[in-house]
Amino acid sequence: MSRSPEPGPLSPVQVEVSERLPAAAVGEVRALLEAALAADGVRPVSEESELRLQHGGPVGGADLIVRDDTGTLLGYARLELPPGDPEAEAELVVAPASRRRGVGTALVARLEELAGDRPLRVWAHGELPGSAELARRRGYDRARVLLQMRRPLDGVDPDPRPALPDGVSVVTFRPATDEDAWLRVNARAFASHPEQGRWTRGDLALREAEAWFDPAGFFLAWRETPGGQELLGFHWTKVHPAGDVGDEPIGEVYVLGIDPDAQGMRLGRALTDVGLAHLRASGLSAVLLYVEEENTTAVALYERSGFTRHAIDVSWRREPRR
Repeated sequence: MSRSPEPGPLSPVQVEVSERLPAAAVGEVRALLEAALAADGVRPVSEESELRLQHGGPVGGADLIVRDDTGTLLGYARLELPPGDPEAEAELVVAPASRRRGVGTALVARLEELAGDRPLRVWAHGELPGSAELARRRGYDRARVLLQMRRPLDGVDPDPRPALPDGVSVVTFRPATDEDAWLRVNARAFASHPEQGRWTRGDLALREAEAWFDPAGFFLAWRETPGGQELLGFHWTKVHPAGDVGDEPIGEVYVLGIDPDAQGMRLGRALTDVGLAHLRASGLSAVLLYVEEENTTAVALYERSGFTRHAIDVSWRREPRR
């Protein structure tokens, strides 16, 4: 039987740019994201981009969509152009049935136009072959690599009872009480991180409003002081339902941070153990986390804790053409 020819390139497509998509278009984009996840086995855009798609984002952000002449959605991109930031950042996804037909190229070209004189960074989740080809063809270089690491939970101590320094206790997060303390330590722990260290009260509130948020899985290490309590570190866990990042539910080390002044107190391992025990007690069989590949100290810590490399996300960067 002869093989059907692959569809050829589309006629020149029009990229629509909007500061905020209407609700109907948001629903279409969410359906496109789900279709890409089903086809590729990896979420096509970050949680941050999904939240901004649904709720809007800071000044400078934009949603880009591509439709064919029948109005069918073919592709989507999210662009961030923060005022004062020297670089622009974006993510994009093309409908599985419309790939290799010029949709991705059209989106990237429009993103480059909007970035103007700023270097542009574009995330490729899962580093699928088509994304790498497109990036190299347009002159992008690999700039950052984010590892996804996983481990089974069957070997986790269900009752770790970590040895904590005198005066330090681990308790769960209290909504409407602990936000300011957490934001302060998060900013200090991730001062050099281009995304995590910039979280605001609004960023935290969006996640507290999500269906997955559970303060029972958000652990804080406090130290008693003469003036009250001081937050030293935290381990925020998350549970992904079946179909979100795999066929089965899976836990996540969502954010794990230690205040720089509390380094050396072995709180990172203690908080990791407490969080993993919680996820195991929730009936999960595995856990994932994300870590920068260049953070060799953290990668080595996680490998000693039983994590292995599962997948990678790549940030491709392009200098503007002069």
